[in-house]
Amino acid sequence: MSIQAFIGNRQLQNMDNIWKSTRFKYIFACILITFVTSYECKCEANVQPSQHLKQAANEINGYKKKAEHRLAILVPFRDRFEELLIFVPHIQKFLDKQNIDYHIFVLNQVDRYRFNRASLINVGFLETEKAFDYIAMHDVDLLPMNDQLSYAYPSTGPHHISSPDLHPRYHYFTFIGGILLIKREHFIQVNGMSNKYWGWGLEDDEFYVRLKEASLSVSRPQNISTGTHNTFKHIHDRNHRKRDMTKCYNQREVTRKRDRQTGLNNVSYKILDTIKMTISDISLTVINISLLCDKSSTPWCECEKLVGSKDQGRSKEKKKTNNSKLATGL
Repeated sequence: MSIQAFIGNRQLQNMDNIWKSTRFKYIFACILITFVTSYECKCEANVQPSQHLKQAANEINGYKKKAEHRLAILVPFRDRFEELLIFVPHIQKFLDKQNIDYHIFVLNQVDRYRFNRASLINVGFLETEKAFDYIAMHDVDLLPMNDQLSYAYPSTGPHHISSPDLHPRYHYFTFIGGILLIKREHFIQVNGMSNKYWGWGLEDDEFYVRLKEASLSVSRPQNISTGTHNTFKHIHDRNHRKRDMTKCYNQREVTRKRDRQTGLNNVSYKILDTIKMTISDISLTVINISLLCDKSSTPWCECEKLVGSKDQGRSKEKKKTNNSKLATGL
C-alpha cells in the first residue's frame, strides 16, 4: 500500500471516529436533557397536589375565602369542653356554606373569680380588632340549625341572630343574648359591654340599653321558615352544670341600672397565654384570660364568703326572674 493510500485510509478512519464520538455526545446530551426535563416535570407534579391540599385546608378553616370582611367568633368559656367539642365542628360546617371568612376564639377565663361573660367579650374584641372587622358574641351552647340564618357583615347595625322569636328559651323583645353580630366601629362607639356583671345574667340587657342610647337599631332574621323549637339547638344541661345566679352585697341593685363607669376602655385583665388548637381538623385559638376584680366597686366578683346570708337566700327564691330585662327608664 502506498503512503498516500495509507494516509487516506487513516484520515477516513479518524473522521469516522470523530463522527461516532460526536454522535455519542449528541445522543448522551439528548438523554441527559430528556432526563432533566422529565425529572423537573415530575417534581412539579408532586408539588402541586401538596399546594392544593394546603390551600383547601386554609379555605376549610376560613382563612382564604373570597369574603370582603373577616369575622371573629368570640366564645366566652369556662369548663365546658364537652360543649366546645360539639360547637366547633357544627359552626364550621354551618358557616362554610355561607363562605364566611371567620376564625373561632375561645375566651377561656382562668382566674378564681365568678364568670364574667361581658368582660371576656371586651377582652376578645381588644385582642382581635386589628385583624377582624366584626365579631359574633356567641354562646357555646347555642347551635344554629336553619341555613337561612346569616352571619354576614352587619353594615347597617347590630344583627341579633338568636331573635326572641326564634330562641328556644328567651322571648322578651329586648333580649339580645345568645348570638349577636356587631361591627368593630359600633362596638367601640358604645364602649363595649359593662364589666360589672359577675355571675350569670343581665349583661346583655345592659348592652341593649347602650345600643339604644347610641341610636343603633338591632336587626333580626326575617321570613325564617322555622320557629322556637327547631331554629336552634340548645345543648346546655342545667342539671349537669348549674348557672351561677347568686346575688351578694348590693349586686342586685347595681346591675339593674345602666353602667356608665365601665366598658371596653377600662376592662382589667391579663393574657396568660394564647394556644393554637385543632378540633376535628378545625383550627381555633384559645386565649387564657385572667380577669382582675376591683372589689371596691364590684365586691360580688366573689360571693363564697357570704354563703347562707339573707341576700343569697332571697336570690335563690327569685332566681327564676333573673332573666328579665333591666328596669325601664334606664
